[in-house]
This record gives sequence, C-alpha cells and structure tokens, in this order.
Amino acid sequence: MLLLQTLQRGSRHGLQRTSGSLTFRTSTSHPRTTPARPLSFANAQHLQKRLANGQPCRIPARILHTTSVLTQQAQTASATTTLQTSTPQLPAYQPPTTGLLSYLPSSFVPYAELVRLDKPVGTYYLFFPCLFSTLLAAPLATPIAAPTAVLGTSLLFLTGALVMRGAGCTINDLWDRNLDPHVARTRLRPIARGAVSPQSAVVFTGAQLLTGLAVLLQFPQPSCFFYGAPSLFFVATYPLAKRVTYYPQAVLGLTFSWGAMMGFPALHVDLLSDSVAATAAGCLYASCVAWTVLYDMIYAHMDIRDDVKAGIKSIALAHEKNTKAVLSGLAAVQVALLATAGSVVGAGPVFFVGSVGGAVATLGAMIWRVKLKSVADCWWWFRNGCWMTGGAISAGLLGEYLAQLFGWYGDDVEEKKEVLSA
Repeated sequence: MLLLQTLQRGSRHGLQRTSGSLTFRTSTSHPRTTPARPLSFANAQHLQKRLANGQPCRIPARILHTTSVLTQQAQTASATTTLQTSTPQLPAYQPPTTGLLSYLPSSFVPYAELVRLDKPVGTYYLFFPCLFSTLLAAPLATPIAAPTAVLGTSLLFLTGALVMRGAGCTINDLWDRNLDPHVARTRLRPIARGAVSPQSAVVFTGAQLLTGLAVLLQFPQPSCFFYGAPSLFFVATYPLAKRVTYYPQAVLGLTFSWGAMMGFPALHVDLLSDSVAATAAGCLYASCVAWTVLYDMIYAHMDIRDDVKAGIKSIALAHEKNTKAVLSGLAAVQVALLATAGSVVGAGPVFFVGSVGGAVATLGAMIWRVKLKSVADCWWWFRNGCWMTGGAISAGLLGEYLAQLFGWYGDDVEEKKEVLSA
C-alpha cells in the first residue's frame, strides 16, 4: 500500500516530473553517489495499474528504496511524537504561598529553603539523640540534675540542632549541585535551580558554622567542645559517601546520632572517668545510629528510581528486594542497644515500659504498614515516625528521670547507683 501511495503522490515523496518523465529524488539521509535514472511517467502509470490489478511486476530497486526511506521517516516521526506526549512535564518552581516561608522577604526565601526551614523534621531527628542523652544522663549527675538544668540544656540542643541541620543541608546541596537537577524531588532546590550561587552558599555555610560554634560554647567547656567538634567531619563527608558506597546512611547515622553522647558532658558527667556513663553513652549512640539508618532507608525509597539514573548510591538500592527484613533487623538492634543503655545505668520499669516498649510498638507499626513503593506513604512515615518513636523514647526517659528525681522507686535506685559506682 505504501508503494502504491508513493507512486500516486509523485513529486511529494520522491518522484519529480521533469520533461515528461519522473526522476527519483532520494532522502538526504541516504545520499546517492550517482544521479538517479529517470523513470518515465508512462512506466510509473503502468506499474501502478499492474499493482492495482494484482498482477506480478518487477519493481525497480530505486522505488523500493524510496518506500523504505518513507517508512523509516514515518516510524521515526511517530516515535518522536509518542515520546513527547508520554514524557510528563514537571512543574516549574512556584514561590511559597502558605506557611512560614510565605511571610519572608523574597530574597530570604531561597536561603530558608536551603536550610529546609519549611521541613523541620530533619531538625527533630537531629535533636532527639541530644534529648535522649540529656534525660539519660540527668539521674547520673551528682547531685541529680535539676529540672531547670535539664530544660535549659535541652533548649540549647534544640537551637544547635536547628543551626547545624541547616549547615548540613547547605553542605549537602553544594556537594549535590550537579546531581539534584536530575532527581525529581530535589531539582528545585535553591542551588540546583540557580536561586543561590555556590559562592553564596559557601559564605552562608560559614555563617551557620560560626553560629553553631557560638551555641556550642554555651555548654560547659572545654569538655563539650572536645566532644562536639569531631562531628563536623561526618557532616562534611556524608554527601561524598553517597558516591562511593551503597551505605551512606551509616555515615548519616554517625552524624545525626552524635548528640547521644553530648548530653553527658553537658550535665557535667565525665565520660572519661565514669565507665558506667561511657558504656551507656556508647550503647545509646549505637542505638541511635541504627535508628537513623532505619528511618533514612525508608526516606531513600522515595528517590530510588531517580537515584539509579543519577548514579547515587543508597541502602535502599542495595536491599530493594528485602528492605523490610533489613528494617526489622535494624529495629531489633536499636531496641536491644537502647535496653542495654538503660540496664547499664540501672533504669527502672518506667524506662523499660515507656522507652523500650514504646520503641518496639512504634517501629513495629511503621515497618509493618509502610508502603515502600509509594512516595507519599514513605514521606508520611518518615515525618510522623520521628514523633512516634522519638516521642515514645523521650517520654519513657523523662518518666524515668522524674521517678528518680522524686524518689518514686524508694531506696532501690540509690542502692543500684552505689553498686554500679563501686
């Protein structure tokens, strides 16, 4: 049929009438080394008639070549049209119209977005290990830390978490400025879309680090500076880990969990001279590392397809087929280490029921119910799981601190502390 149409359409598709004859005109994509021989118009009509009557005839090779070229061109055009219509058009950037960022001057908005001011869940994840260690260390202080000291220390940690999380995000976006444009979720970040230049981001990072240093200096010195400064190494290297290993979440865990040790020196509990406190801090830190890897593995599932295209590595890619088994193992490690930390310091039933039991319940529910193929569901559990698990552990630790502060356990706690100190 295409051959017949080629003959009928004549000059439109490769046959050009010149001086009573038809000359074959080839496609520019298939150049001929010699001029085409003319095909008389009468011969073309004769071929058309025989084809229409179903009679056998010998078709010149140049006509077959024309038909092949036309077929290829038609298929290419069809494929191009299909690709253009099937590729979704991602929305362009729109300035925020609701929430805190909508009230900021337009020049401030890119920097607020850079530190994820509109997505504070990362700040909470950074703050919770600090709160855990503060509440766990409070009963170990001599005398037991006053509520005002616990509250003041916690507020300082919250301020530091806000500042340092912002600095970490800025450093991350500087590292990923050539990768973020290729990931749907990150392509509109300020540096990726050109709203903040890399040079401005570097200056902004310096300002944030200086602010973080000012917060750190409000804690007891020099012990808190000694314990806090090494965390900057992990803050700077986490984005690099995504390029060289499928387990960058482990580096993120080492970074985000650093506060699990900071509560002890902040309340004047010396980790170098107090082996009980040092053991408890180590167990709590390792527990928080497991928790960080767990929740960030769920978070990584939101970008799993784009990460493959961009060449970004993650634990979600390494264990895509058995993610929930890995999550369950991480949860078991987290809970076991948390229980060990409480046991080392002689914690009572309030801690084990509230913190350990709460962690088991909330982590179990999250792992059971999260739909890893759904971006929206992963984000929901990542955002709300922070408060579920972090809140449960904090509530148990707070209850344990109050129980010991007000003597609800009687003399049992004092006897345990004497045994542990001996």
